[in-house]
Amino acid sequence: MNRGDFKILAAVLAMMLASSQQRMPAATVTIGGAFTLAAPDGSTVSDETYRGKWLLVFFGYTFCPNVCPTTLLEIAQALQRLGPDARELQPLFISIDPDHDTPDVMAAFTRSFDARIVGLTGSPAQIANVAKEYGAYYIRHQTGSGPSDYLMDHSTYLYLMDPNGQFVRGFDADTPGSVMADKIRETMARFR
Repeated sequence: MNRGDFKILAAVLAMMLASSQQRMPAATVTIGGAFTLAAPDGSTVSDETYRGKWLLVFFGYTFCPNVCPTTLLEIAQALQRLGPDARELQPLFISIDPDHDTPDVMAAFTRSFDARIVGLTGSPAQIANVAKEYGAYYIRHQTGSGPSDYLMDHSTYLYLMDPNGQFVRGFDADTPGSVMADKIRETMARFR
């Protein structure tokens, strides 16, 4: 092939690529959706239970050595900073370790940070479903031979959902509570 042939081949490939991109529909990504889980009192709750409230959703587990407790502390600080506006917000801490995190365990854990944070759990299938709806990642890593010798690798994103259950914005787990509160308040004000 000579230099001119390469130019023609490159032009044909570029046109084919452009043509294929024009025919492909844009993908729509939806964050959040229907779920059914167990509340701290053992009752069954769903996404509809919280309709009409702003949700701040975080996935984690009670034996998490660092990210989960730190993030829950920041959520508690955000609730304090929000003051009366916190009544419009329901933080949900959804377990990714349903074998260990029973409703009682979740209740005691979240209450140690702020009684307004609700810990939800469920069967492995229910947890897999809600994680899929939110695009949350988790996987168990065995660290020893015992049944409790494991850690859960998981995504650390917080999801702010509007009162209709629609994703509005996200926060990284290391977002300070003060920043989180200010951004939540700004977002709520835009929807009033």
